[in-house]
Amino acid sequence: MRRVLAVLVVLSTSAAGAQRPAADSITASLPPRVPLPPEAATSGITRFSFISYGDTRGRHDGVDVQAEHKLVIESMLGTIKRLAGTPDAIKFVLESGDAVQDGAIAAQVSVSYVPLINRLTHDVGNATDLTDARRVAGLRNYFAANARLIPSEGSPRRLAGYPTYGFGYGNTFFIAFDSDIPDDETQFAWVKSQLEGLDRRRYVNVAVFFHHPPFSSGSHGGAKIERQAASIRAKWMPLFHEQHVRLLLTGHEHLFEHWVERYKDATGTHRLDEIVSGGGGAPLTTYTGEPDLKPYIAANSSAGIALQHLARPSSEPGANPFHYVVVHVDGENISLEVVGVDWGKGFAPYRSNAASLADPRP
Repeated sequence: MRRVLAVLVVLSTSAAGAQRPAADSITASLPPRVPLPPEAATSGITRFSFISYGDTRGRHDGVDVQAEHKLVIESMLGTIKRLAGTPDAIKFVLESGDAVQDGAIAAQVSVSYVPLINRLTHDVGNATDLTDARRVAGLRNYFAANARLIPSEGSPRRLAGYPTYGFGYGNTFFIAFDSDIPDDETQFAWVKSQLEGLDRRRYVNVAVFFHHPPFSSGSHGGAKIERQAASIRAKWMPLFHEQHVRLLLTGHEHLFEHWVERYKDATGTHRLDEIVSGGGGAPLTTYTGEPDLKPYIAANSSAGIALQHLARPSSEPGANPFHYVVVHVDGENISLEVVGVDWGKGFAPYRSNAASLADPRP
């Protein structure tokens, strides 16, 4: 089965509904009720929260609304309501991909996905050839559905013709890239220039969200290393080290796991947290084994890399629930909560559901 992926952002919540679309048309998501402010308007904000999740594709995409994804959305709305008016109010939602089974089919987007969230959307076919007909169709659907949510065409924060963009909120900068084409030089150069051009006095935190994790232990990882993961390890991770990226948010594996990468450079020792959160509604998977990290560590020996598998998924079917992640930013301090949904309520991947993304000070 050919799958799809995407890099998406929900800029605020909206409860408005939509009529059922024609099977061959794309329903554009509604504009946010409260749009994300311009970057300059949030420069003084140092405390806020956001949600991250991924892999919402369902068994009946194009026919019915995604049932499992609906459970996740309902839980999210409850969390958003609970935190509204507090210093930890949720300002936006990031979606790391696999929104539907096939992003080139308009009905799957319009029938199954957009009605659930109506302020987000969608996917790109997984072809590596930028001229592939399915990729072109997927991009057309992505841009049609997403036009009022991502930076507009011509924006300095958007790479023309790609689902690749960035935005700043408060003291944190977010950037999304298409990990189905990790070897694309145009995309890589654009992301590199965005990161190098940031005012790091303001943007003390940088987070990157994309679909394929560099390290994982589910059905896409463990003993195997997929093409995308290999390229991300070789090409993108050195860039993230160089730019002191704090947080990677990915999906692809239909489970939750958390890796911590510690490395050093001339400025000292640094920590990069790598979150895999693919519990948005797609069929759940399990732990298959640890990836072989020795080649990666050897290739980056000057950085003195040490990888810790902080939270591992379970090898037992039914022990990895549908979920999403609430990320709390408070200055340079970042923490997260993993929220299990439906039968997964009470999910505790750290012996609790919360973790601080920082090492104790010596």
